[in-house]
Amino acid sequence: MIRTLTTAAATALLACASTAAAQDVPQDTPSGSWSIAVGAATDNRSKAASKSEGDPFVWGQAQWESASGLFYAGAGAETIKSAGSELEAEINAGFRPQVAGFDVTLEAAHKWQVDADPGADAEAWEFTADVSRSIGPASGRVRLQYSPDGTGATEAWTWAEARVGWAFTDKLEATAAIGRREQDNSIDYTGWNAGFTYALTRNVEADLRYYATDAEVPGEKYDDALVAGLSFAF
Repeated sequence: MIRTLTTAAATALLACASTAAAQDVPQDTPSGSWSIAVGAATDNRSKAASKSEGDPFVWGQAQWESASGLFYAGAGAETIKSAGSELEAEINAGFRPQVAGFDVTLEAAHKWQVDADPGADAEAWEFTADVSRSIGPASGRVRLQYSPDGTGATEAWTWAEARVGWAFTDKLEATAAIGRREQDNSIDYTGWNAGFTYALTRNVEADLRYYATDAEVPGEKYDDALVAGLSFAF
């Protein structure tokens, strides 16, 4: 059921984004701005599962944003351990409108595993739709992600997640999220995380977060873990 809904939703959302992009961009706007971020953490967690077999990883990304803040595009890379590859690269583009007081993000990303084993399925498209809102110190976000064909043996998959947050100060925020992943030719599981983010400076953030899943699979990928991370933005 989730797969059917998310496939239809992803198709509709991307169509809407393309239409709005064609109609709403003024031709005489400034070119926008660039930002760069880098970071490291004790484990590379995505959708509550480890992409680095429980080992530390580093990442970096560069992103262009239009002057209006409505459109963005970028590229990034992160270290992983999968199919003989130790590096995953990505290019992405997205659209960030506001709808009825909610912040909406629609994104398409293409990812590939560098120097993967010969014959490995090392490329995938991933589509994301986020709806979020903040009221005072409270925040909430609903995320829906879909890929028509994941990397490796995994075929189509979906990830549906709800996240809540509370800003105790302008520097300290707590967030918790729970999500469900359904995958063709791989296991389905529920994963969650909870933790704190602290702004050490205007450009440096520290994050401490606990991850867990209900997947009963040997190895580090789905094991519970406490993950510490540090990020720098420029």
